[in-house]
Amino acid sequence: MHQHTSKQPLLSKHFSWTTVSLLGAVALGIFTGYSGIGFLLDTAQIVSDIFVRLLKLISMPICFLSITATLSGMKDINALRSMGGRVLRYTLLTTILASTVALAFYLWVNPAVNATQVLSKISHHSQALPAEVVPLTNHHVHILKYFIEAIPTNVLQPFIEGNIFGVMFLALVISFSVIKLPEKPKHVLHQAFSSLFSAIMIMTRGLIVILPVAIWAFIALFCADLIQMGPEAGFMVRSIGLYLSCVVGANLFQALVVLPLFLKYHGISPWKLAKGMAPALGFAFWSKSSSATLPLAIECAETRVKIPPAVARFSLPLCTTINMNACAAFIMLTVMFVASSHGMTFSPAQYVMWIFVATISAVGNAGVPMGCYFLSSALIASLHLPLTLMAVILPFYSLLDMLETAINVWSDACVTAVTAKHTAAKQLAASVDKHA
Repeated sequence: MHQHTSKQPLLSKHFSWTTVSLLGAVALGIFTGYSGIGFLLDTAQIVSDIFVRLLKLISMPICFLSITATLSGMKDINALRSMGGRVLRYTLLTTILASTVALAFYLWVNPAVNATQVLSKISHHSQALPAEVVPLTNHHVHILKYFIEAIPTNVLQPFIEGNIFGVMFLALVISFSVIKLPEKPKHVLHQAFSSLFSAIMIMTRGLIVILPVAIWAFIALFCADLIQMGPEAGFMVRSIGLYLSCVVGANLFQALVVLPLFLKYHGISPWKLAKGMAPALGFAFWSKSSSATLPLAIECAETRVKIPPAVARFSLPLCTTINMNACAAFIMLTVMFVASSHGMTFSPAQYVMWIFVATISAVGNAGVPMGCYFLSSALIASLHLPLTLMAVILPFYSLLDMLETAINVWSDACVTAVTAKHTAAKQLAASVDKHA
């Protein structure tokens, strides 16, 4: 408990500085955009182009290494067949459900319907889609074809072509192959992936440092576009409002409907679990960090919910690493919104594919600062789309992140409670010595 109180001032200070810098960048961007000063707008264009290039530079590596660094560090597959197998199954189930719920909200609300018409009239700093993207987004073919096309013919092909499906396929195949290796080479490869991932994280933190400057540039260009739109600017604002409503609505539906039904199906009271985990959920909301919440979550699970320590101390750390329901929903909604706003269309088969892409991205999200936002941007960059809308979304992300972190911890608690319910007493007794 002392750890949490000592970290709060740092969290508060970091939150204050981040908030002030982002708000300042937005204010300056609005002023620059509406001022119409040519020199400032040209500078904003240059800054925007540089930031997009840097983001594209790390987009494929961050998707590949976040997955391999996470999955290659798991125990052998035989060990995962017992308690770890349950955690993994329930994690994948709830994350896929979160992605599906997000897609359902998106299709129901359709926030991009107005944005498509408005953005189609913007041309001075939007990037045109390359020819190879068009067949991917307009042809309605069987889903099997997309799974086949995700299999690269060589290791470098998906990185060179910007094929996100191929990159994720390669990451999964390599990760599960590493798990099957003997302990020594497995450890060496895991350390290699983790070290490369750490290097990418240094680059990511560098982008975060210059983020306020990038926000200024994006907002300035966006406001300049709004002036050109005239009365149609209201349609764009309405679309963004609908998108944010979709993110909040999908996450709340997952937290208040899907996960409670998941618990009820397994004979567990959602109210009792939520009441027992309330201190951890509150801390997760304000800290915006699942990792910082982990000690308190374990304490609540053991002392208030009475989950056996062997399960709580195994499941919760693993869930903190791979169980990201809210992140999957954010990625799904954000990619659909930005892509559709720029005129891309998707077939039912492609919607199914993107559910799995959002799920895999969320599972591999561990340790990425602003991971949901950067992974969504990376996926959008891989589709060769402008990132202007991502800059507009960014000022709201700090608030969305608070809700998403709390829902991720709530999902962790649900998976842990169900795992404890179905873990045999003999297995618990054998595990206590390992985790005590």
